[in-house]
Amino acid sequence: MTNHPITQSPNHPISNLQSLLSHLRSAQRVVALTGAGVSAESGIPTFRDAQTGLWAKYDPTQLATPEAFARNPRLVWDWYEWRRALRRDTQPNAGHYALAALAKHVPHLVVITQNIDGLHQLAGSTDVIELHGNLQRNKCSRENIVIDRAAARPTADGLLACPHCGAYLRPDVVWFGEALPRDALERAFAESTQCDVFFAIGTSGVVEPAASLPRYAKRAGAFLVEINPEETPLSTIADVVLRRKSGEVLPEIVRRLESRD
Repeated sequence: MTNHPITQSPNHPISNLQSLLSHLRSAQRVVALTGAGVSAESGIPTFRDAQTGLWAKYDPTQLATPEAFARNPRLVWDWYEWRRALRRDTQPNAGHYALAALAKHVPHLVVITQNIDGLHQLAGSTDVIELHGNLQRNKCSRENIVIDRAAARPTADGLLACPHCGAYLRPDVVWFGEALPRDALERAFAESTQCDVFFAIGTSGVVEPAASLPRYAKRAGAFLVEINPEETPLSTIADVVLRRKSGEVLPEIVRRLESRD
């Protein structure tokens, strides 16, 4: 891994970094909440920044809705196929790989992600809670069950249908106006309130309900760490704030754990 010095917020002395390492070495349960900033380091544009070229004239909030899919499933699918192509051209970055490596140094580590790109799994993380779904999966728009593409039935208009009920397939992602997957959300809150160390990485800290997870963790006694180049509402309550990109900071944390520096 590349060795980058860790830069902290001026309000957090270097002793806090040593405190973080100490907490990690004694932690039994660690949670890492990741947001769009982590994927951006791999070159994946944020939700709104992705609107370029042909799609620049469309408001993404008017495409990622059940109503848009009901009106024009072809348009919505064309947009998601374009986004899938963007994802296929990217790879996990150093931050993704470092989180997977960190799991080897603690008894229990779970990644809770707001991202839908599947890069954590590609990097080797094995326990990932996807709050907003996964861009690579399809599900039945009526029965809400995941359907493998190979099992789908082609339709006359060139889309795919559920082999059970005949309804159109749709991307297995959470659209505006939809609730997050109940099982994923319940487990995310359970893990957050039981952990010893909680990382908030590359997330704005304002999109609910994910924004509440670090606060619940802190309230339950977790050591809260924010990794983000920008200040967020979480900055004032975090025990350690690291003002760098995750692809720089996380590999250094893992290196220090391995060397016991």
